[in-house]
Amino acid sequence: MLDVTVIEDAEAAAVSLDPVRARLLAELAAGPASAAMLAGKVGLPRQKVNYHLKALERHGLVELAGERRKGNVTERLMRATAASYVISPLALSAVQPDPDRFRDQLSARWLLALGARLVRDVGSLITGAAKARKRLATYALDGEVRFASAADRAAFVQELTAGVSALIRKYDAPGADGGRDHRIVVALHPTVKDPAETGTATTDPAVTEAAVAETAIAEAADTGRPASENDPKPH
Repeated sequence: MLDVTVIEDAEAAAVSLDPVRARLLAELAAGPASAAMLAGKVGLPRQKVNYHLKALERHGLVELAGERRKGNVTERLMRATAASYVISPLALSAVQPDPDRFRDQLSARWLLALGARLVRDVGSLITGAAKARKRLATYALDGEVRFASAADRAAFVQELTAGVSALIRKYDAPGADGGRDHRIVVALHPTVKDPAETGTATTDPAVTEAAVAETAIAEAADTGRPASENDPKPH
């Protein structure tokens, strides 16, 4: 089982987003199970579970893990093909974000477009590398920093921009024979707090998401910069 896989096909994405099938994927990510075993967990007849499993199997989201005899019946044990799934913007190719349409380093929406392109490109690279049975050379850096003030954040951004730009100028070799282009994305955004940390514990996802978003917006407001025209407008 893969740790994470990218869904690029629109029909596969639609299948995975069905609430019942998403629940089945979550159950099968925990371990192989038969339709009969899953029926009791999701509260559906075995025949209905089989129907959903076949749809998931057609799109490569679950696979056969083995078979076992139970009385006069041979049960198929299914498992998820990955522990988690990410839907690529390719699944909505006609309306996928294009960061080249506008460039605004202070726009949260441009950052989102860059993130979407990252998911799309790396997903395609993973798919190609898997088919070629080759390793994919990538690197990622993830960290968290607490700024004492908006001025410190602005100074950090200036130093980060200067440092990364200097490295690009140093190592960029556009005329190198056999060289390969690489994309660099550096992002900075307020940390989205866990609901337990924000004191918004609730079983209603809509309420939780709204509270987390409000917390992030409140933190982002303390940046000391004017809002971009592409930033969300307050309601």
